[in-house]
Amino acid sequence: MNATFQHQGAGQKIQKELLNDWYQHLEDAPSRGEKVAYLFISGNIGELLQACGLHLVYPEVNALQCGIKKVAGPNILAAEDLGYSGDVCGYVKNDIGMMLGGNKMPHGTQLPKPDLLVCNYAGCATYLRWFEALAEFYDAEMVVIDVPYLRGMGGATKEEVKYVEDQLRELVVTCERITGQEFDPAAYERAIECTVKSEDLWVQVLESAKHTPSPIDAYFEAVFFMAPIYTMRGTQGCLDYYQAVAKEVQERLDMGMGPVAEEKVRIVIEGPPAWPHFRKFWEMFKKWGAVSVASTYSKVGGIWDLGFRHDVSRPFESMAEYMLGCYTNRNWGMRSELIRGYLEDYSADALVIHSVKSCRSFSVGQADLREQFILDFEGPTLFIDIDPSYPLYFAEALVKNRIYAIFVAL
Repeated sequence: MNATFQHQGAGQKIQKELLNDWYQHLEDAPSRGEKVAYLFISGNIGELLQACGLHLVYPEVNALQCGIKKVAGPNILAAEDLGYSGDVCGYVKNDIGMMLGGNKMPHGTQLPKPDLLVCNYAGCATYLRWFEALAEFYDAEMVVIDVPYLRGMGGATKEEVKYVEDQLRELVVTCERITGQEFDPAAYERAIECTVKSEDLWVQVLESAKHTPSPIDAYFEAVFFMAPIYTMRGTQGCLDYYQAVAKEVQERLDMGMGPVAEEKVRIVIEGPPAWPHFRKFWEMFKKWGAVSVASTYSKVGGIWDLGFRHDVSRPFESMAEYMLGCYTNRNWGMRSELIRGYLEDYSADALVIHSVKSCRSFSVGQADLREQFILDFEGPTLFIDIDPSYPLYFAEALVKNRIYAIFVAL
C-alpha cells in the first residue's frame, strides 16, 4: 500500500474483527445460559433487544453470506426437497436448508437456536410464514410487531407511531420473562446515543458520493459498509467502525480516489445484489466506468439521509418512527420520489433496477417504476431480473447484453 495512504482498508479490518467477535460470542451464548433472539434487518430493534439481555441473529444476513460464499445452492435444494416451492423466497429456503444441515455458517460458526423469534416487520407475508416455520422447527416463541404500511405521501401518523410504540413496550415484558432479567433502560439509552453518532457518520459516508468522481460505490461497496449499522447498531464497536470508514472515505476524497480508474457513468441502483455472482455482476458495470452513487438497498435497514435520527429523549417513540419509515415499508409513490431525488441530488445518468425473481414483495411494482422513469421522467432505465441468493437465476450473457444496451447509448 502506498505510504501516503493512512486509512485505506481500516474499515474492512475493523469489520472483520467485529464480525469474528460477534459470531464467537453468539456461538458461546447457550453455554453461558444466555438467550438468543432472531429478527429481521428492516426496522430492526437491536438496541432494545440487547438491553433486554438477548443476543441477536439475522437470518437474512446468514442467507446473503451463504450466497456470497456460494453455498446457498445446496441449502436451497435441501429446502425444496422438503417441499418448499421453487418460487419461495431464496432467503427462506437457504435458512431452512442451513438449519436442516446443522445450522452452520460458511465460516463454521454453529448458530444457536432461537429462544425468541421477533418478526419486527410484518409488511411481507413471507416474513410471517418464514418465522412461523422456524417457530415450529425450533419450538420457539414468536412475537409479531405489526408495523402499518405507509399509505400516503406524508409519512406515519401519530396514531401509527403510538400503535407500534405500545407493541414495543409489550415486547419488553415478554423479553423479561424469557431472559429472566429486567430490561435496562439506561443501557437502552446509551445504545441510542451511540446509534445517533453512527447514523451521522453513515450519512456522511453515503453523501460523499455527491462528489465527482465519487470516492465510493454506493451499492457494491455500500453493501459491506452498511453491515455494522444494521447488525450491531448501538454498540461502541459499530461507532468505532464508522469513525474509521469516515476517515477512509475522506482520504479517498483528498486523494481523488474512486472505485474505478475513470468514472464515466453515474448510476442509481434499486434492488439487492446478486450475491452468488457478486464480483462478476460488479465487473459488468466497472467495464463501462459505471459507479453507483446512490442505491435503495443500502437503505433497506433504515433511511437516515432524509434527516431521521433515533432520539435518546424518546427511545421507544423514535424506534417506532424508525420502523415505520424503513424503505420496504414505504409505498411506491414514496420510493419513486426517493429514487428520483437521488438521481437529481447525485447527478446520476441512469437508473438500474434489479428485480428479485424469488421475492414478489420487494419486486412487485418495479416494472411500473421502470415505465414511470422512462415515460414520465424521460430517464434512461435498465431492468434486470436475477436473484440475491439462488445461483441458477443468473443468465450472464443476457445480463451483459442488457447492460451493453443502456451504456452504449449513454
